[in-house]
Amino acid sequence: MSDSPLPHASALHEPVLHWYAGNARSLPWREPDAGAWAVMVSEFMLQQTPVARVLPAYRVWMERWPKPADLAAEPPGEAVRAWDRLGYPRRALRLHAAARAIVEQHGGVVPDDHAALLALPGVGTYTAAAIASFAYGQRHAVVDTNVRRVFARALTGSAQPSISPTAADQRLAVAALPDDEPTAARWAVATMELGALVCTARSPRCTECPIRSRCAWVLAGSPPYDGPPRKGQTYEGTDRQVRGRLLAVLRAATGPVPKADLDACWPEQAQRERALDGLVADGLVDPLPRQRYRLPA
Repeated sequence: MSDSPLPHASALHEPVLHWYAGNARSLPWREPDAGAWAVMVSEFMLQQTPVARVLPAYRVWMERWPKPADLAAEPPGEAVRAWDRLGYPRRALRLHAAARAIVEQHGGVVPDDHAALLALPGVGTYTAAAIASFAYGQRHAVVDTNVRRVFARALTGSAQPSISPTAADQRLAVAALPDDEPTAARWAVATMELGALVCTARSPRCTECPIRSRCAWVLAGSPPYDGPPRKGQTYEGTDRQVRGRLLAVLRAATGPVPKADLDACWPEQAQRERALDGLVADGLVDPLPRQRYRLPA
């Protein structure tokens, strides 16, 4: 598939961009003066975490560490502590490592080069494209779950995208990009917002969609999803929950925590020990002599 816009996709540009201009949420990392670091922090926090949960943590984070150098000067354990209940706390360690790399290799400024972004710790294909597009107005396909769902319905007529991202998803998104860089950057965030607010996974609000008359899925009669079962994520009783309980104890402490305090936070010993071993292996917890533990220093 070429990089030139698909004939059908090009017809979506104007209505989607017009809809976004009137319906975009007011979010702090979208403010004109937010800067690339604000965008980068938001992208790390928003991975697998809804906006409503991210906003309070994001505001605290940016007030404490408004620049990469501010975070880089702190121990990594402080990043884990500030991550609080956002989940997937390894993201905090990666963001801390990325801040140090930005200071050491880029003079404390988030790079605007896509390859340099990809080389930062914790920055993959999606995050590099998102920072380059949202912070620097570059032309990149920014493909998250929301975007994949919009394109699956509007361009291919499928009720849902594939369970996992594919190369075909990326090619479709690239082909749908407007040619003009600033327009492509607005398109990237507009399609993401459309998927988040209107073209939702379970209850799409098709009557409010700006491209309803052009959507391949709607024009086909909105056929139901007929692919492999899509399993929802569970949390209660999982190792993830135990890890969260253990980290909560360590975050609340001002110094090393005795093993007995960690043992008290979960009754099932084998699962608790497995979760603690995993936290240590992931670099989220430092073991100390005399069976004490702390956040990484």
